[in-house]
Amino acid sequence: MPKINAATLAEHRARQRAALLDAARDLLLEGGYQALSFSALAQRTGLARPTVYTYFRTKDEVVVALCEAELPLVAAEIDAAVRRATTPRERIIAFVRAQLRAARQRRIAHALANAPMSHEARERIVRLHHELVPSAAPLFADLGHPYPALAARLLQGLINTAVTAMDAGEPPGRVTRVTIAAALDGLGCPVDVEPSQRRRTG
Repeated sequence: MPKINAATLAEHRARQRAALLDAARDLLLEGGYQALSFSALAQRTGLARPTVYTYFRTKDEVVVALCEAELPLVAAEIDAAVRRATTPRERIIAFVRAQLRAARQRRIAHALANAPMSHEARERIVRLHHELVPSAAPLFADLGHPYPALAARLLQGLINTAVTAMDAGEPPGRVTRVTIAAALDGLGCPVDVEPSQRRRTG
């Protein structure tokens, strides 16, 4: 990569950091977590290895920074897809499709699934996902679900399992269709009363 020039030092550093994150993304997608190293980052960006260390101290810091950059983009894609839908059921369909599409296109989560990251780094990524990626709870509330937050948590688990299935070789189209059917027919049609209440009234 040619030397990066910019009008100010701050802009110069921002460009170098962005270049490092772009290189980190490529390395993760090409070879997984083990392919990500400071030597590889230096080689990909044309920066000296000591320069890389001025931005990140560890591989986990690189990964967390990459997730901080990627997750807002995923969130924006989900928000845009949901806004285009017109009914509660269509919004849940759009939510599922957008998440699975992002998982196929970006694949960062797959590259990090079994990475030997520190507990702190993994927890930070989980918190980022909760903070940045929109929840389906409002969508289930619009659908009239009595427990929208719980339904949203179950749906997210379903989506995570769907991503694992695609990674294992299941056709993405089939996985998407089955996931949507499970979300709408399983989570979108709740029982009216608790089992204990049914026993008392039955």
